[in-house]
Amino acid sequence: MNNFRDLLRVAWSGLTARKVRTMLIMLGPIIGVAAMVGAVGLTESAKGGLQQQLAKLGTNLIIAQAGGTFGSQNPTFPENVVSRVKAISTVESVAATTNISGVITLPEAAGSTYYQAFPVPVRAAGINLPKVLKVPMISGRWLNEADLNLHAQSVVLGQGVAQQYGYVPGEDRTIQLNGINFGVVGELSNVALDPTLNDAVFITQWAAEYVLGTNGLPNELYVRSIPGDTAATNKAIPLAVSLGGPDQVTTQVPSDVLQAAAQANKTLQQVALFAGLLALSVGGLGIANVMSISVIQRSSEIGIRRALGHGRSKIAAQFMLESLFVGLLGAMVGAVFGVGVVYLASHFEHWVVVIAYGKFPIWMGLAISVSIMAGLYPSIKAARLEPLETLRLG
Repeated sequence: MNNFRDLLRVAWSGLTARKVRTMLIMLGPIIGVAAMVGAVGLTESAKGGLQQQLAKLGTNLIIAQAGGTFGSQNPTFPENVVSRVKAISTVESVAATTNISGVITLPEAAGSTYYQAFPVPVRAAGINLPKVLKVPMISGRWLNEADLNLHAQSVVLGQGVAQQYGYVPGEDRTIQLNGINFGVVGELSNVALDPTLNDAVFITQWAAEYVLGTNGLPNELYVRSIPGDTAATNKAIPLAVSLGGPDQVTTQVPSDVLQAAAQANKTLQQVALFAGLLALSVGGLGIANVMSISVIQRSSEIGIRRALGHGRSKIAAQFMLESLFVGLLGAMVGAVFGVGVVYLASHFEHWVVVIAYGKFPIWMGLAISVSIMAGLYPSIKAARLEPLETLRLG
């Protein structure tokens, strides 16, 4: 070996001549890097859709509910609650809803027994609710001014209810609320920030008061604040509604729950990264063990090279290069395998694929470093062999 190119060629030949052994010692870097790529990729992809959805829906939605002091069994807000909340300077828009109890909703008469036992929630809603929620219609339209002015008995289905009723978008359909026919005018899309709305049917406040005989007062508000002022708005709403009185108002920011769920994946990610590092460590021990045995098996080769004048440094460099190749190839194969797993899982789970390509050099560097450290002892052992000693080793 007169130059470095010859040294690379010999080191590469040493690996390719024993393909099964080389594949076995590459498993450590492959599994380690694949585990780390998969750990970050899968957890980030799992919440990638959630983060994308949050970016679309915004983190400035607040839900306010009437507390027990507003009434006994079914507390409601004052009639002018919407104007009170709109008066807050950091509020963009407000929509009121009323949870109506004691209403049996039937898609067909044959299902009366089931739907009496498992009633579908009915909500009287303002005409601007989808705008405040930033949720589109799947089909048809939302409740509008015409429904109020013409006293139309119109109803909108949540996505879950529409599927339960077997509703086909665009079909002429009526359902019964306490035996009174209501015409279905639309289907609301999935409400990620408040999934309870997916399983409800929506009517106008006028229909709730004059058709179903309720008091028509809202008991829940959806408030969209100015971006960046969510916390301040959240604190101001109870005071604006109760006007400093004893009436209770509970508020929540639903995006906080979704963000907390996204952050919960961090723990799983850290555990999986630790497993990847453990696999690298165990793989490093395997590399050291197999290459130490390989030194004994290749003692004749080492002896011949020493007899031909190759110095200890070149023998050591050869085995170090073999370790380097093992780490590099194992890291590359592991990275490709990890990316493949992320894409495959994301395809079946309908996730947004997120790959942390910027971290690849770190993970691959760890795999290569472990391989080099693992090959250090076998390299020194090979370099210390004398030509006559190789005859004894066979």
